[in-house]
Amino acid sequence: MENGKIQIRSPHLEGAEVSWFAPICNGDDRYLGERSMAYKSTFENASQILLTADKNGYRNILCPSSYQVGQDTLPFAAAVAPMTERINILAAVRCGEIHPPMLARTLTTIDHILKGRFTINIISSNLPGEDLSSEDRYLRSREVIEILKQAWTKDEIDFQGKFYNMKLPSSPAKSYQKNGPLLYFGGYSPAAVDLCAEHCDVYLMWPETEGNLRTLMENMSEKAAKYGRKVDFGLRVHVVVRDTEEEARAYADSIISKLGVEQGIEMRERALDAKSYGVSRQAEMREISKDDGYVEDNLWTGIGKGRSGCGAALVGTPDQIIAKLNRYMDMGIRSFIFSGYPHKEECERFAKLVLPKIKTFSMPIAQGKITNEEPLSPLAAGVRQ
Repeated sequence: MENGKIQIRSPHLEGAEVSWFAPICNGDDRYLGERSMAYKSTFENASQILLTADKNGYRNILCPSSYQVGQDTLPFAAAVAPMTERINILAAVRCGEIHPPMLARTLTTIDHILKGRFTINIISSNLPGEDLSSEDRYLRSREVIEILKQAWTKDEIDFQGKFYNMKLPSSPAKSYQKNGPLLYFGGYSPAAVDLCAEHCDVYLMWPETEGNLRTLMENMSEKAAKYGRKVDFGLRVHVVVRDTEEEARAYADSIISKLGVEQGIEMRERALDAKSYGVSRQAEMREISKDDGYVEDNLWTGIGKGRSGCGAALVGTPDQIIAKLNRYMDMGIRSFIFSGYPHKEECERFAKLVLPKIKTFSMPIAQGKITNEEPLSPLAAGVRQ
């Protein structure tokens, strides 16, 4: 991998960080387009999905952010954190919602509750009711990240930018992990790619053809090299796995069997990132897929008819899914975030049929972010000020 166009941060790591998805933003159901009260995004339902993933051996779980009926990400992560045993939490942070020094302290608090089992997904979408240009959104995210990194690595936050200007001590925001939690990031515009290349650790992609994914990875590798860096790559994708391919395809079709065309459009457009370039790429993939919705072997775009964002699913038998994941890992992908409808049942099914066949690791541990000794941070073993 290191001799090709794709340069990854962790070529030495075998297997992958295998994660699940917590539908805390009204995103769970048996059928897309049919709102069942049984799948409401209550704390009880969403926390049970997360704890099920923990119990079944997943190494991380994505808690998304969206201005929809559901739960706010960081309170949910903090509330469920003490209930977990082994799993990391990947909390989506929409840059601009919280004043950056206070955000640093909030994230640091959760990092200490989890004793380092905390990762962050940087989001640059518009805030509710806002309409910033793409360039300004990513500039704001860049400023937020730079302030967070100062808070975690320096004695003082000293920052002057377009959106934020400040000078203050950083001690209240010192993290449990060395130099702060890992930053995961997804985005396709030039400004987004440049931001990830300079500052983030894992570049998250939505499902596309293997050729398109390689192109994205090559482009990111080239951009990161200009900053003297390498990143790891991740894939956010739905999954339908059954004992036979016929069963898997039939179940996939059933997920959208009650979804009307107009209803699907409304569901896709309600998200804050509905007009983003990444979402348009998912729509383009649906347009080039075959009549049955498959754009390549075992990659089905039909689920995107009722979803903004991640708009395709891996569909097949356990052996077919494993073969596809092995190809992705051979390309250099080291992190997967899976989901399925309904989320708790499919979490258990994937854990039974596929997860035991994948070697997994914790990305923060693999990257040396956590040691066996309690850190000398103010909320851990540091001297009380």
